[in-house]
Amino acid sequence: MSYRYAIIGAGRQGLSAAYDMGRFGEAEAILLYDIDSQRAESGAARINSLLSASIVRGQGLDASDPAQLQKALAGIHSTLSAVPYPLNPLITTIAIESGSSLCDLGGHTETVRAQLALDDAAKKAGVTITPDCGMGPGLNISMAVLAMSFVEEPEEVFIWDGGLPQNPQPPWNYLLTFNINGFTNEYFGDALFLRDGKVAPIPCLTEIETLDFPPPLGRLEAAVTSGGLSTAPWTFSGKLKRLENKTLRYPGHWEQFKAFQQLGLFEEKSIPVNGSSIVPRDIFHALLEPKITTDQIRDICVIRTQCNGTTGGKPSSCTLELIETWDEATGFTAMEKLTGWHAAIVAILSARGEIPRGAVPVESALTPEALAKEGALRGWEFKNTRTPPV
Repeated sequence: MSYRYAIIGAGRQGLSAAYDMGRFGEAEAILLYDIDSQRAESGAARINSLLSASIVRGQGLDASDPAQLQKALAGIHSTLSAVPYPLNPLITTIAIESGSSLCDLGGHTETVRAQLALDDAAKKAGVTITPDCGMGPGLNISMAVLAMSFVEEPEEVFIWDGGLPQNPQPPWNYLLTFNINGFTNEYFGDALFLRDGKVAPIPCLTEIETLDFPPPLGRLEAAVTSGGLSTAPWTFSGKLKRLENKTLRYPGHWEQFKAFQQLGLFEEKSIPVNGSSIVPRDIFHALLEPKITTDQIRDICVIRTQCNGTTGGKPSSCTLELIETWDEATGFTAMEKLTGWHAAIVAILSARGEIPRGAVPVESALTPEALAKEGALRGWEFKNTRTPPV
């Protein structure tokens, strides 16, 4: 059987997902939408060229317009929303009404929980709704679930992940590979982890630790950031004693950005300055974004998940590690591949009916078997270290 896909948002992750759907999704057609029609058309041309096919079509779309959305999603089996999260509630409603499954790149946990509350409506429509896909949240959580499958009685799950430049340049040693507001959001406020089996707020940029990775990464520092676990803390509350996710950066990054945080530069409330009203975050973004943005991104992404517990009544653990790099052949960054391809996997399996109908949280969307199978197709090698050794 062949399927019709729609992607709303022709940015980096949307194009990567379109490429993956074209390779593995039995795609009859992929409709690539963007508010900038020229961007959608040029993106479609690029993916068609990479696929040596003519299945992607680019069109203009205002994703805030219900009438345009209804027309765009008519006859679509599975949709990916790759636009800012405030648009996702409307897109979710229209997708359900149109009979299209939907996954998105999330970005705001409370919005995701509201989408998941549409479970009954999604089941009645015979569609699957899975918010918060991508690298993290998304693939990092799927890998954690895979690690848990190797431990008979899981008790603790730790996740570390990050996207980094292959050749870091001081003083920042970092390159932006997604929206800068999403970047700052991860560093602002509290993360929600499981501690003693209960959901607990943990301040961002705290609990810094050092971890070692294979070359070329070497020694990295991890700190608490928000949003990386999506709804997993609620799903696993009372089932795991501990669940946490930290972001990886090159050494020195966290102390640098803690200074910006303590200075108040992440704040979104305006303050008076010389008779004017300014938003500190707007100034911070205007100054920082040009320093950490480039057209030539050569990045490396890493995800490590560790599950501790017992097997046969004895202590056991499983650590999975995945490292991805920029792809010279296609031009896709490591971040684009891990983010777009994870979302595409969910979209494809939703179209096939291999994920249950209804509103399904990302931690429940991919079975360990499905992730292992789909990951192998995409060349993902999950390094598996178990204790005691198997």
